[in-house]
Amino acid sequence: MLDDVLFQPVRFPGGAVSKNRLALAPLTNGQSHPDGRLADAELTWLERRAAGGFGIITTCAAYVGRDGKAWHGQLGVDDDAEVPRLAELARAIGGHGAIGFVQLFHGGMRATRAVSGEQPWSASACVDDAPGFEPPRPATEADLARVIEQFAAAARRCAAAGFDGVEIHGAHGYLPSQFLSTVYNRREDGWGGSLPGRARLLREIVRAVKAAVPARFVVGVRLSPEDFGQARGMDLDENVEVARWLCEDGAGFIHLSLWKADRMTTKRPDVHALDAFRAAVPAEVPLFAAGAVWTPAEARALVARGAAVVALGRAGIVNPDWPREAAQPGWEPRRPPVTAAELAERAVSPAFVAYLRGWKNFVAD
Repeated sequence: MLDDVLFQPVRFPGGAVSKNRLALAPLTNGQSHPDGRLADAELTWLERRAAGGFGIITTCAAYVGRDGKAWHGQLGVDDDAEVPRLAELARAIGGHGAIGFVQLFHGGMRATRAVSGEQPWSASACVDDAPGFEPPRPATEADLARVIEQFAAAARRCAAAGFDGVEIHGAHGYLPSQFLSTVYNRREDGWGGSLPGRARLLREIVRAVKAAVPARFVVGVRLSPEDFGQARGMDLDENVEVARWLCEDGAGFIHLSLWKADRMTTKRPDVHALDAFRAAVPAEVPLFAAGAVWTPAEARALVARGAAVVALGRAGIVNPDWPREAAQPGWEPRRPPVTAAELAERAVSPAFVAYLRGWKNFVAD
């Protein structure tokens, strides 16, 4: 199958190798225990996609500190007691020839008191029109030092558990994205203002994580290239520059969360995000692309544009064997709506199905 670009291996700086260009995207699912420990449902869901042929399996967003927990049933990587179960997951993924990444997360102002038990904090005090929004307090120097160490400690746990890498969630309006934002970050100290100040938190997290893990361990970052949804105050050119800096800091891949991967950028309608980032990021650093990719033809088109890896979300939920099936000429993926019974057959737990009911026309009644 090496004549098909989707099934060519991908090598990361440091030496880790994925057997193909297909990743399971990180997906919120509510399948973990209330205390953050990995539940059997989460392990089964991820192992099933590894068995289906994905070269890279990425966990859901996993909180690095209790004050960053943003929803019930979220996976935690904030305590050494979680390492044994995480090790079971790493072994299960690796047993099918896939490499495993954990997505490291802090919700910032989106980590509500109802879930975390603490007042949310962010770059600055701000208001938002989201239902139930609780204004955050501005971060102190102690908050920033603590969260940087939380990311580093979480990465150490993931490495100890046997994972191949981590993805730092710098997208979708969560904490690092809040600091990057010209809307949410109104600070006038060294953590705000111009782009170097607003990018400082994410850069220091990457540096601390890199210093905490072995050289072969992959440290990537997910970014929102432009404004979309909760990712407000994002500028394309600024984030291209941030990606360049992150690679200087040691990032082993950049994951572009595009939402609609076939669309050109809003700022420059004649330029695709992959074109802009590929021109700025060193050739040896893989770019991931995610965003409503369903068919093998769509995935190949992204590789032709410069994506080293295509991350599948919804398509991977409905089609756990997507990579194996995509090797067959003429195959077309199953699409929603799908019944809860069909999802159960695909190792999607009742908790995950309940979450998916919030996606329009995804779960059939």
